[in-house]
Amino acid sequence: MLTVETRHAVHPAHAKTMDTAQLREHFLAAGMFGSGEIRLVYTHYDRFVLGGAVPDGGSLVLDRVEETKTPSFLDRREMGIVNIGDTGAVSAAGETWSLDRGDVLYLGAGAGAVTFAGAGRFYITSCPAHRTYPNRLVTIADSKEVKLGSSETSNKRTINQFIHPLVMESCQLVLGYTSLEDGSVWNTIPSHIHDRRMEAYLYFGMDEKARVLHLMGEPRETRHLFIANEEGAISPPWSIHSGAGIGSYTFIWAMAGDNVDYTDMDFLQPGDLR
Repeated sequence: MLTVETRHAVHPAHAKTMDTAQLREHFLAAGMFGSGEIRLVYTHYDRFVLGGAVPDGGSLVLDRVEETKTPSFLDRREMGIVNIGDTGAVSAAGETWSLDRGDVLYLGAGAGAVTFAGAGRFYITSCPAHRTYPNRLVTIADSKEVKLGSSETSNKRTINQFIHPLVMESCQLVLGYTSLEDGSVWNTIPSHIHDRRMEAYLYFGMDEKARVLHLMGEPRETRHLFIANEEGAISPPWSIHSGAGIGSYTFIWAMAGDNVDYTDMDFLQPGDLR
């Protein structure tokens, strides 16, 4: 079963007028992981797609998606898949890859139908691609690990870069995840925007009762979302994206836009925010 929800782009002046329910309607991606289903959110921010596939021991096929108006979803797109569950398998273009928890699979444009199988919980990200790069499984051991932050500022964290220029080539998709160490809560300090790219977060590995306070909005007109486990945040290019959580958690970040320069950020110190 496939379901697709469309999210249109929001002007920052419009976002200033939104109440809590409207902010969640436009920028929170909830309910993406349904047993035996593929659920996608098609955004008008760089035509980025995020979603989940949960084969629940069976298999699910992602092929034609009406919103793209192409014979197969990946005809003009690339895809990054992160397994946040138990071991599962993904098949495409005549190959099958086994993904353990935390592994990332990149599929290039033209890979055809994608089959998800096994006990995995697969987080899907996708954006348009102008050329085809090789399909590649990137394990945690293959990723580029970066240590940042400190206990004193409550943001000691490990960043694992997977679909990233230091690891592999892609058209415009950049993806990795950040894990907070025990006692640290702030996931991105200092906060930043990057007007050249949009970004999406997926928070996972959280206790059922825990929440992340995700900050968004223009730097001097900030807003917030309370986000639960396995829920995502859609971040427009004009919005900050930062947050603090209860207990341990990990968030997957994925970007698409004009470049793949991970460091292309306009930093904002806490004193700059309102």
